[in-house]
Amino acid sequence: MLMFPQMQASQGHQRSTSIQQMYHQNGQQVEPYYYSNFQVLNSNTCSSDSKQGAQVSLQNYEQFFTLESAPPAEHVIYDSPAAVSISSCRGTFSPQCSQSYTSDMHHSSDYAYGSPLSGCSGVDDGNDLRHALRELESKLLGPESDMEDSCSCSFDDNASKSSSFSRWNQVLEMIPQMDLKQLLVLCAEAVSEGDIAPAEILMNALEPKVSVSGEPLQRLAAYMLEGIRAKLLSSGSIIYKKLKCGEPTSLELMSSMGLLYNRCPYIKFAYWSTNVIISEAMENESRIHIIDFCIGQGSQWVFLMQSLAKRLGGAPFIRITGVDDSQSEQARGGGLELVGQKLAKVAESCGVPFAFHAAGTSGCEVKRENLFIEHGEAVAVNFAYTLHHMPDESVDSTNNHRDRLLRLVKSLSPKVVTLVEQESNTNTAPFFQRFRETLDYYTAMFESIDAGAARDDKHRISAEEHCVARDIVNLIACEGAERVERHEPFGKWRMRLRMAGFTQCPLSPAVHNTITELLTEYSKNYRLEANDGALFLGWKYRALATCSAWR
Repeated sequence: MLMFPQMQASQGHQRSTSIQQMYHQNGQQVEPYYYSNFQVLNSNTCSSDSKQGAQVSLQNYEQFFTLESAPPAEHVIYDSPAAVSISSCRGTFSPQCSQSYTSDMHHSSDYAYGSPLSGCSGVDDGNDLRHALRELESKLLGPESDMEDSCSCSFDDNASKSSSFSRWNQVLEMIPQMDLKQLLVLCAEAVSEGDIAPAEILMNALEPKVSVSGEPLQRLAAYMLEGIRAKLLSSGSIIYKKLKCGEPTSLELMSSMGLLYNRCPYIKFAYWSTNVIISEAMENESRIHIIDFCIGQGSQWVFLMQSLAKRLGGAPFIRITGVDDSQSEQARGGGLELVGQKLAKVAESCGVPFAFHAAGTSGCEVKRENLFIEHGEAVAVNFAYTLHHMPDESVDSTNNHRDRLLRLVKSLSPKVVTLVEQESNTNTAPFFQRFRETLDYYTAMFESIDAGAARDDKHRISAEEHCVARDIVNLIACEGAERVERHEPFGKWRMRLRMAGFTQCPLSPAVHNTITELLTEYSKNYRLEANDGALFLGWKYRALATCSAWR
C-alpha cells in the first residue's frame, strides 16, 4: 500500500532513483549539516539524584579525566562479551494518559510493540540484569549472598549496611577477573544504590581500561566513566566544558560532523527518507510550505528543491520556515540569515520560486505566529532528531512542551509530518536502567562508527568527542531540566502522535528503496526493516533510528 493513493508504485521507484541520483550528482555542491543524531547538550549545571554524602574532592576529580589522559591518537539478543548479559532491545512506555507516564509502565497493551531488529526490552524493570548480577555474585561469593538478600528485610539499618559492605568487598575482590562491561554495570549499580566507596574503587579499576582511541567499547566506556564521575559530583557542566575543548570553531565542528555524515548513514537516512515522503505528499501541490524544526544549514532542502525543479509543468513555489538551535548557529558561524541566503541562491539557480522565514526560537517556545502560515499553502513539517529534546510532563508537570508542540503542529492541518528519532528509551527511565540502555545503544553506535573510520583517525576522535560524548554525559549525569537527551522508542512516539490527533501514513516502496540503495555504500552490518508502518535502521540486531510519516 502506498502512502498517497495517487502515487503509483512504479512512479515511486522512479522518484527514488531520481532523488538518489540527485544526491550523488550534487553531493559536493553543498556542505551537509547534520541534525545530529547526536545533539549537543547545553551548558547548564546538571543535578544528580545520587544519595548525599559522596565525599569526592574536585581536586582529586581532575586527575581522572580520561579525555585528557588518553592517547591522542526477527528477535535476537545483541551479543555481549560480558558474562553479565545486557539486552540489546529497547523498552517501552505506557500508552495510558499523560499522568501515568512517570509511573512503572511495563504492563500496557503497547508494551510488545517491539522492533523488527530486536524484540525485547533493554529498559525494563531491571529484574533480568539484577538476576544476572546475583548469579554472578553467587558464583563469586557462594550461596551465602543469596541468603543475605532473601532475609535482608529483617535486618536493622546497621546490619543491612554491614551486609552491603560485606557483599561489595567480596565482589570487589574479583575485579581482576571482570571484563570492561561487567565493571561498568557494577559501577553503575553501586552509584544507583548510593554505595559510593565501591563505586570509587570500580571507577579506579575502569580508568586504565578505557581509551578514546581504543576499541569501540573502550571509547564508549571512557565517556560513560566521565558521566559517572559527573553524576557523583553533580558536575555535568564541568564535564561539558572539558568536552567542548575550548569551544571548537565552526570549521572544526563542521569537520567533525562531516565525518559522521559521510562515514555513517544516520543523517542521510533522515535526509533521504523524509525528502521522498515530502516529495510524494506534495506531488500535485503548486505552493509548498516546509517547516523544519531543526534547520541546521538547510542542506537537506537543496536536494529537494533540485528534485522538485524538474517537475513536469514547472517547479512549485516553496516557502521554508527554519526553527533554529544554538548548536546549529555555532556550526554555521552565524544566524539563520545565512541559511536563507544559501537556499535562495540554490532556488534561483534551479528556477524555483522561493521564500525563507527565520523562526529564531527554540521548539519549546514556538507559537503559531512564529511559523508564518499562509492560506493556500500545503504544509509539511519535519522533525528530524529533535523532538526528543522537548521536555514533557515528567520534567515539568505544568508545561508539557513535547505534546504541546505536537498539538500545535496538528492545528496547522499539515499535508504530511515526518518524524525521525533515535530508537532508544531514556526519557523517564531511572539512572540504572538509563545507564544500561545508554551502554547498549551506544555500543552499537560506536561499533558502526568504527566500521567507517580508523581507530587512530584524529577526525573520528574529534567527531565522537564533539558530537556524541556530550550526549552520553548528559544522559548519565543529568536529571530534571538539565537532561536534554530524552529519547523514546517508536511505540511511545506513535501513541503521542495519535493522542495529538495524527493518523499514521504508510510509507511507500520508494522510501524503502531509496534507503536500501543508500546502505549499499556502507557496511553490511547495517540493517533496514519496515515494521508498524515505520522504517527502522539498525546496526546488526539493534535498532538505532526510525522514520515515520503522519498527517
